[in-house]
Amino acid sequence: MGLDFAPLPKTAHDCAVEATISVVSGKWKPILLYQMRGGAKRYSELHRLVPQASERMLVRSLRELEQDHLIQRKVYKQVPARVEYALTADGESLIPVLSMMSVWGNERQYA
Repeated sequence: MGLDFAPLPKTAHDCAVEATISVVSGKWKPILLYQMRGGAKRYSELHRLVPQASERMLVRSLRELEQDHLIQRKVYKQVPARVEYALTADGESLIPVLSMMSVWGNERQYA
């Protein structure tokens, strides 16, 4: 399997790999994206799936993922308020990338 590389970037800002890493970097972002691959999740469900994340870090990670257009936050007008988070098309397109990173990491970790 050959890899096609773009010309070398002039700055780190121009590097496509760096751009990808910048949107998924963070302790909880890849885990949250992976947990949402099966469909929309409510905040409480995400917190239950990732109990190690503090509420502050969970909220921060979700906001950053939303700002980067990887997830969509949908608020339902009902009492009590209901909020769901779901992957956008860009977020969906990252799932195979994260899966390959997981495979690579497992191979290195257990080599």
